[in-house]
Amino acid sequence: MDDRIKMVSIIGAAGTGKSLLACAAGHYFLTKTDQYYKMLISRPMVPMGNKDTVGFLPGDLNEKMDPWMQPIYDSFEVLIRSKKEIKDGKEFVRNQKNIKVEVLAYIRGRSINDQYFLLDEAQNTTALEIKTIITRAGEGTKIILTGDIDQIDNPYMDKYSNGLTVATKSFIGSELAAHIVMSKGVRSRLSEEASHRL
Repeated sequence: MDDRIKMVSIIGAAGTGKSLLACAAGHYFLTKTDQYYKMLISRPMVPMGNKDTVGFLPGDLNEKMDPWMQPIYDSFEVLIRSKKEIKDGKEFVRNQKNIKVEVLAYIRGRSINDQYFLLDEAQNTTALEIKTIITRAGEGTKIILTGDIDQIDNPYMDKYSNGLTVATKSFIGSELAAHIVMSKGVRSRLSEEASHRL
């Protein structure tokens, strides 16, 4: 990826490989280059349907985060599948000193420097939240926003008012940003057909 690009938005239907691509790129940067010293990963904690939020789940912070971060762990599981000694994506992520999973709510007031910052499911952020997130980027940081604007779990937003759409439109014409649209499903034929039919 181009060093001059500081923000990348990746939009596509479910199953197009957005999260997997973003995780693979981050892992590449951490293992093959010295461009970033850490990969920071977060997701908005917006429940689908009438499920409880993170505060009501039992356990410590890591145990509360696990259900929300499972799609990220699944992506890493695909990436490390050839490593026989580690078969679980969650175990792999937790054993990496330079990969950190964090609660998005704790980002305000921070400066994030020299990091590859992946915000997965960014379509579930508001315009104000995405502004707060992007303005945390310090020197040397690249922000990757992934999401499907047709799958928004926040009942107060739609495909036009969510943070991912707002950020993507706001950065049209900026030399600091790039936008990628994933159009082909890679999860399965059923997944791809469901995204078109339902």
